[in-house]
Amino acid sequence: MPLKFTKMQATGNDFVVVDNRDGALGIDEMVRLTPTLCDRKLGIGADGTLFLCKSDKFDFTMVYRNADGSDAGMCGNGGRAISLFACRAGLGDRLRFDVHDVPYSAQVDGEYVTLYFDGLTCIPRIHHEGDEQIFEIFTGTEHIVVPVSQAFHDDIQLIRSRGRELRYSELFAPKGTNVNFCTFKPGNTTVLSTYERGVEDLTLACGTGSIATAIVAAHIANAPADEMGTNWTIQSPGGMLHVSFKRNTTTGAYFDIRLSGEAKIVFEGSIDV
Repeated sequence: MPLKFTKMQATGNDFVVVDNRDGALGIDEMVRLTPTLCDRKLGIGADGTLFLCKSDKFDFTMVYRNADGSDAGMCGNGGRAISLFACRAGLGDRLRFDVHDVPYSAQVDGEYVTLYFDGLTCIPRIHHEGDEQIFEIFTGTEHIVVPVSQAFHDDIQLIRSRGRELRYSELFAPKGTNVNFCTFKPGNTTVLSTYERGVEDLTLACGTGSIATAIVAAHIANAPADEMGTNWTIQSPGGMLHVSFKRNTTTGAYFDIRLSGEAKIVFEGSIDV
């Protein structure tokens, strides 16, 4: 069966996107096909798959799977990519969609897409391993944030090996976690390298990881993220992402979270599945 697809990327995170509003593919087929579609040698190649599905309550439902077929929870850059895809499919430039029944909103402005998170994110939990501080935080999926030196980002093998070690650490069993290594710069700017669970390697960017990193940066700096809000720039190998949020000064919870950056259609085609 030939399957039509669109290859997309959002700040370097790449995805195979399929319009499944007709319901031709059930969840079992989506999971089964994903490793084949994402294989960079024998398939199309991607960090994950995005399926645009019909919704009775919203403009669409997003089904995302990691490259290995596992359930990632939320994918921020995937949400931005599929919003651009939905806009190009005629669903409008202001969109409401859900992932696992959790609602999100998006604004598409050309190839610049802003994703709005409706929910709250709480203060990070802190772990200590030797001299390392590890901040655990949930931003639609599981993340840890580890502050490192700038030189750390230049050693790809070290990032990969340490990322894999922390991803499978007993601290975060049984689900495991996504691992973000960050270096804080002046002017609310952070350099970020991410090892992603389910991809099982470094990726060029991570949307929910960028949100996690920005919140941890604000937490460490004790930034006044009150009703006026705080804006952060996240510099990943794939490009820049912008994160903003507010904080409830009574409960400490973060809300009105926004993730912004470019998304692009790379090419379209069909593959025999």
